[in-house]
Amino acid sequence: MLSLTYREIQMENRPKTAVILAMTADGKIADFQRNAARFGSNIDQNHLEKQISLVDGVLLGARTLRAFGTTVIVKDAELLANRKQNNKPSQPINIVVSASGKIADNLRFFSQPVPHWLMTTQEGTKEQTSKFEKVLTFPEIEAGKINLVEALKRLKELGLSHLAIIGGGELVANCLEQNLIDELWLTVCPYLLGGKTAPTPVEGMGFLSSHAQKLELLSLEQKEQEIFLHYKVLSV
Repeated sequence: MLSLTYREIQMENRPKTAVILAMTADGKIADFQRNAARFGSNIDQNHLEKQISLVDGVLLGARTLRAFGTTVIVKDAELLANRKQNNKPSQPINIVVSASGKIADNLRFFSQPVPHWLMTTQEGTKEQTSKFEKVLTFPEIEAGKINLVEALKRLKELGLSHLAIIGGGELVANCLEQNLIDELWLTVCPYLLGGKTAPTPVEGMGFLSSHAQKLELLSLEQKEQEIFLHYKVLSV
């Protein structure tokens, strides 16, 4: 009888997850001032929209939301029809992850036609805006870091079986540290930003080389000047 890995056991109690990010050729997802990164082409935007159309929920960090002010909307008629055919609402639930709960209520995000949820701490509920239709509270595993294992377990209980994670690097790092990422879609764009403080797809403290997370390349495709990489995160 084959023994299950920790990830395989864990996946029974949480949604499937996929990180979807565009980065420069030198591995940056924004410039050194952390301005909203808009270097992806229309091809990349269509790719992102397609991936978003396949999920039940979208996780995004508070810093990413503040930088862009908006989220990704499924607009393509064929993608909308596919969601309807699969008995899904027109838009996935958008879940902002913020331990502090400090989200300005004047962001254009709140006027977009998506369900707006907040994932925060008990302390964060004192700061959150009333514009969120649902607020979920979870304990911190350390200062500023939500217990995402418990959070994703709760999302699975609420009927979400597939999540997209669209940034930023701190959220991706927290998910990796808690063994919560199954796949990555990375678009490599033909730009160089540089800067030692410019954010990358995985932020946080980082991992020792002896504990690097191993990946399996599932596909590689070039479309015009961009490279689309699809990885599986290998079980531990």
